Amino acid sequence: MAADQASPEGHSAGAGALGALRILDFSRVLAGPLATMVLADLGAEVTKVERPGGGDETRSWGPPYDERGEATYFQSVNRNKGSIVLDLAAEDGRAEAQRLAREADVVVENFRPDVMAKLGLGYQELAAANPGLVYCSITGFGSGEAGAALPGYDLLVQALGGLMSVTGEPDGPPLKVGVALVDVVAGLFSAVGILAALRHRDQSGRGQRVEVDLLSALLAALVNQASGYTVAGAVPGRLGNAHPSISPYELYATGEGDLVLAVGNDRQFCELCAELNRPELTEDARFATNPARVEHRTALRTELESALTARPAAEWAAALTARRVPAGVVHDLAGAFAFADQIGLDPIVEVPRPDGGPPVPLTRNPIRLSATPPTYRSAPPPLPE
Repeated sequence: MAADQASPEGHSAGAGALGALRILDFSRVLAGPLATMVLADLGAEVTKVERPGGGDETRSWGPPYDERGEATYFQSVNRNKGSIVLDLAAEDGRAEAQRLAREADVVVENFRPDVMAKLGLGYQELAAANPGLVYCSITGFGSGEAGAALPGYDLLVQALGGLMSVTGEPDGPPLKVGVALVDVVAGLFSAVGILAALRHRDQSGRGQRVEVDLLSALLAALVNQASGYTVAGAVPGRLGNAHPSISPYELYATGEGDLVLAVGNDRQFCELCAELNRPELTEDARFATNPARVEHRTALRTELESALTARPAAEWAAALTARRVPAGVVHDLAGAFAFADQIGLDPIVEVPRPDGGPPVPLTRNPIRLSATPPTYRSAPPPLPE
């Protein structure tokens, strides 16, 4: 791990790919903090600006809590950052924020549209004093008048953006995804936008405004489901664990436990049928090609599950994996982390606390760089007095 250096705010700036980058982060909760943590892991110096009287809302979002009583939600997206408390409703707090922005490379905020401008911290005001500034605004539904009036909560966007309409069983209610996926996707798009703007600044010397809204991020993340609508006018419904365009590609009952099959081509289907001792299925016109298998998904499921009852899911998974057929059991989170560790991904990193206390075990940044890898310099900061 590269050596760190102390910053003026009392936290560390890494010597990684973004080691000279200074980010002033006004964002709270998830999308913005995730974006800035990704950049902090890559070496950027991030100063988190928090409100008096409690700071970021997720500091109190629990359970679960760690042994110190700190919310694990906050810890998930705030490592490698320093924190300061500024009252932006007070003149001296705004003046200090403006001073810090003049020295920053990037500002990130996710207030309602126009809030920062009313505080004298909008893009136009800050860019006038700092022309190289990259200013990232994350909103729920854009900065237009109609969208600005809507609250940008992940669950609401999952509903309004169509994700819940394709999640759940066909005869069941719409369901949200088990994590705030829209915030995560928007945070990653924001990080990409910031890096693109910085690349432009490297070439031109000029900053720019980056805008990402949760609804647009979700619609982009719907990928094939979205293009099915935009290109072919197809409005998908809920298919449970099934795939709209591939089969067999879902959860199947076995002799013991459930098995996931993700068969993406005819070779894999032939290998599956051979392992099941049902080679004749590949000659059945209903199952000979992927489009036919999708059309006759229910009949195929019946045939497969009748064969799968012969052995437990774990045995099937091992045998099919040996044949290069994508198959696996369903892990809980403990099993998922254990599996990642088993295959050498080292999914958990021990991040040192700023006060020297016991390190905090957190999920590793998935980006692996050969020359400037992510670093884990400090655990999420306590709220300053």
